[in-house]
Amino acid sequence: MKIIVTGGAGFIGSHIVDACVDAGHEVIVLDDLSSGRRDNINPKARLEQFDIRSPEAARLIESEKPDIIDHHAAQMNVRRSVEDPSFDADVNLLGFINLLEAARKADCKRIVFASSGGAVYGEPGKFPTPEDEPTRPICPYGVSKLAGEQYLFYYQRVYGLEYIALRYANVYGPRQDPHGEAGVIAIFCQQLLAGKDVTINDDGLQTRDYVYVADVVAANMAAITGSFVGAVNIGTGVETTVVELYERVKQRAGGPGTSSHVPAKAGELRRSAVDAGAAGAAFGWKPRFSLDEGFDATVEFFASRV
Repeated sequence: MKIIVTGGAGFIGSHIVDACVDAGHEVIVLDDLSSGRRDNINPKARLEQFDIRSPEAARLIESEKPDIIDHHAAQMNVRRSVEDPSFDADVNLLGFINLLEAARKADCKRIVFASSGGAVYGEPGKFPTPEDEPTRPICPYGVSKLAGEQYLFYYQRVYGLEYIALRYANVYGPRQDPHGEAGVIAIFCQQLLAGKDVTINDDGLQTRDYVYVADVVAANMAAITGSFVGAVNIGTGVETTVVELYERVKQRAGGPGTSSHVPAKAGELRRSAVDAGAAGAAFGWKPRFSLDEGFDATVEFFASRV
């Protein structure tokens, strides 16, 4: 198959590109390299450097006529979405609609959409959170991801464009950007390995569901070849506090750095964990990597770059 991976030079997207290439697919990376890295791109994939909001990105899709678009290009910073909701909507909604319009004109068969299980539910009443829990996002990023799912439903209903929305928990692993706000494990790894102190927002007792990138890649590969239409959670269902996370990374990374606390940031959740049972029923997916296994591989990756 011919697959276009948007954001394919980024953390998650580049791992998906590797898996698609290994599976024998023709892969085109659509990435403006604003946050992705050229050296992440598999040499057997072709890079087309365009912004997803641009006419050039739309023309690429229309001319290449891909079987699948795996969409990971996004504005993914929760804090920036709070500070500048217009920019968040411009990239995550208008940019996505630009791609969807091109996809329907190109007779694309299927869209795999990177959504957010940590953002679309807001502050849910049930943990781990299933897909039928009310979606009440409390940050513009969550609103834009949920709206993206609704646009996919519209395009499927009206134009027959099949889709699956993968609602990720907190993804971590090698290649994650340690300079952004999304990858706390990457941030802790880099700073502790460099002997620096780390800061923890609030009291550090807020929880997240951390899922290893190789498990997320497996979910994407199953979604690409599957037929399920709708939204499914991709996570472990296990809550881990930020303080516990720090202690586990510190144990592996070592170094003289210590931790300190700063006030909580607007738009941040207190608890987050998703129930991924529906993904197992839909296409046989379940997480294989424990947090310790994922930590070991992640710390090793960042240690090799210190």
